[in-house]
Amino acid sequence: MKRYPLIADHGLVGDLQTAALISDEGVVDWFAAPRFDSPGVFSALLDHDRGGYFRLSVDGPDVTVKQLYYPDTAMLVTRFMSPDGVGELMDWMPPDRTGRPTARHALMRVMRCTRGRVAFTLECRPRFGFGRTPHDVRIDGRTAAFRSAAMAGFLQSNVPLERDGPYDVRGRLELSEGQVAGASFTVDGPEAEVPPLPDVGEVEAALWEAVDFWQRWVRTARYRGRWPDMVHRSAITLKLLTYLPSGAPIAAPTLGLPEQVGGERNWDYRYTWVRDGSLAVRALLDLGFEEEAAAFTDWLTARVAERSAGPADGRPLQIMYRVDGDPWLPEEVLSEFEGYRGSAPVRVGNAAADQLQLDIFGEAMYALAQGGGQDIQPTYEGWRAVSGLLDWLADAWDAPDEGIWETRGGRKDFTFSRVMSWVAFDRGLRLAEEFGRPAALDTWRAARDEIFAQVMRRGWSERRGALTQSFGGDVLDASLLLIPRTGLLGPTDPRWLSTLDAIERGLVRDNLVHRYDPGAAPDGLRGAEGTFSLCTFLYVDALARAGRVRQARFAFEKMLTYANHVGLFAEEIGPSGEQLGNFPQAFTHLSLIMAATTLDETLDALAARPG
Repeated sequence: MKRYPLIADHGLVGDLQTAALISDEGVVDWFAAPRFDSPGVFSALLDHDRGGYFRLSVDGPDVTVKQLYYPDTAMLVTRFMSPDGVGELMDWMPPDRTGRPTARHALMRVMRCTRGRVAFTLECRPRFGFGRTPHDVRIDGRTAAFRSAAMAGFLQSNVPLERDGPYDVRGRLELSEGQVAGASFTVDGPEAEVPPLPDVGEVEAALWEAVDFWQRWVRTARYRGRWPDMVHRSAITLKLLTYLPSGAPIAAPTLGLPEQVGGERNWDYRYTWVRDGSLAVRALLDLGFEEEAAAFTDWLTARVAERSAGPADGRPLQIMYRVDGDPWLPEEVLSEFEGYRGSAPVRVGNAAADQLQLDIFGEAMYALAQGGGQDIQPTYEGWRAVSGLLDWLADAWDAPDEGIWETRGGRKDFTFSRVMSWVAFDRGLRLAEEFGRPAALDTWRAARDEIFAQVMRRGWSERRGALTQSFGGDVLDASLLLIPRTGLLGPTDPRWLSTLDAIERGLVRDNLVHRYDPGAAPDGLRGAEGTFSLCTFLYVDALARAGRVRQARFAFEKMLTYANHVGLFAEEIGPSGEQLGNFPQAFTHLSLIMAATTLDETLDALAARPG
């Protein structure tokens, strides 16, 4: 067993309330419960010795492994191939169908020998509360009960179980061709009773129910383009990263995975960013998933409405929340953990929640104008909240902020923040006029027009021949690749094409795109970072819209080669091509969908031209 497998050497399973990462060696080395943003139960990816893991593997010097998803599902298959036989492990979590928060969550694991003979080794080493909450363990036949003050965990298996020290359990089982065995790990409240032992028939029925759930859901997608496997995998990933009881998507299921191995850029992404969720609405609508898009816009409207009641700082939106809408995200360091391959500090919570990032109001209005605007009129309460947001922004937009990348180097007049403030007023005006809602139209229109003039005047660098990261500077910023989607400038506007050329010269390396240059614009953090996968897909989108179709397709196809073995992407691509940052990242997968649909539409339009 590797102490720290590559970040990319994992697949994702989940039940729409929480999720687990499973390495290609059959090791569950990340699992937080009962929610995405709960403390870790298995956290070996952040500290091999202290974090805890659940391993089911076939050992041996000549064993090779292959991991894949059962087609169009979130069912993960890990295959162990040896000279003596072939073993197969299928992992999944029964998907939530109720939409009600629950303390009980089950990770199902089925072992099978498909040829010859194989011996599976089981190790179960939970560490509740990131290892801060002690537990005891009792074995009773086929069940091992791990109980802590905050949570209970139940391992049930037909692998013979035995103690492995005071807190852990292990076992070994040899299977012959055609034989099947199973193991499940169920978490529940601290006083919960042991779950009934499932029989083989019940496990098999649960497996096929889960297969049917995912395949039926994927079949509702209206995507008929050129890259169905990658687009469907991205859609399933976005679904897995959405908390069903509230409809809120998280940025990633992990925390603390580094943007640079050994560096300090290690954040907790298990929360709902207004920005990420709002852009996901467009990706979901592109695929026809209107129910999921509407669920987030309902969640977003509720956040705007509750903040309009009078937050202490007057801001009508925070940049991120917990999945249930709780705005409290205090940041602390898990000082006991060494971090992934020594990448400390390991942060839990996110202090960026308190930052001023004015672009989120544009993204929120972008989402509400699309997700809520499917011929559905805004409610009275919803419109009051939205109009209050824009009235506040009319007084606040012309101020420095921390910007989209959540830098910790001080506030600036970020161009992208102004661009999205323009979007906020533009979409607000459209909604007010479409549905005849009362609004300060003259005030909003004046703000929109003033922002446009300011961006063109102060955001433009004659030396660069481009719109830049902040007013009066020369630093390029890939967030501006979203401009053609917003409508601030047309995709073939000369000023935009000049900006695109400058970004290409300054931030693109072999078709991969950096967010910005930290050396040219210090962001308050040590170290460097890789190319940002979201930005690469935005680059593809912008190229396609600009009519540079061959270049766009080449960049897109090349970026797909950086996906891991099961089609997942982390946040960044490092200098040697490795995936870095929290994994998998919703931002990357939603932008993949956006780029694929734009590129498909452009290619179809070209093919339809006569001659």
